[in-house]
Amino acid sequence: MALDETDKRILRVIQRRGRISNAELSEEVNLSPSACHRRVQRLETDGYVRDYVALLNARKLGLPTTVFVEITLNAQADEVLEAFETAVARVPAVLECHLMAGTADYILKVIAEDTEDFARIHRQYLTRLPGVAQMQSSFALRTVFKTTALPV
Repeated sequence: MALDETDKRILRVIQRRGRISNAELSEEVNLSPSACHRRVQRLETDGYVRDYVALLNARKLGLPTTVFVEITLNAQADEVLEAFETAVARVPAVLECHLMAGTADYILKVIAEDTEDFARIHRQYLTRLPGVAQMQSSFALRTVFKTTALPV
């Protein structure tokens, strides 16, 4: 299904304001409430809207430290990749895991209380991941820009 300009306006609004009421949304995108509701349902059913979430403030929750961890595996066989991906998905402090092209096989985004907490996460979880040959950790000093909004 191709998205028209109205669908895109709906997506832009709901990705910024997920809790917006249908009445407010319909007014903002110039549709009747019933037509707006049908479009949102179709966008959800067709998979354009994956989920609705609350974005939490990591700093307020005592998790201000972000660490990017580059992981190189000892092999590229499917079973090694699958074992690593299954295990890393169970590490609570890992927010993201990306299979990479380049020098590292994976890059992880890890959240921690501080350097000591990251050392614990490193010891308790990361060093025990299957197939890991090498790890390189980089601490983010400051988040300059961050968004979850896709350019629709």
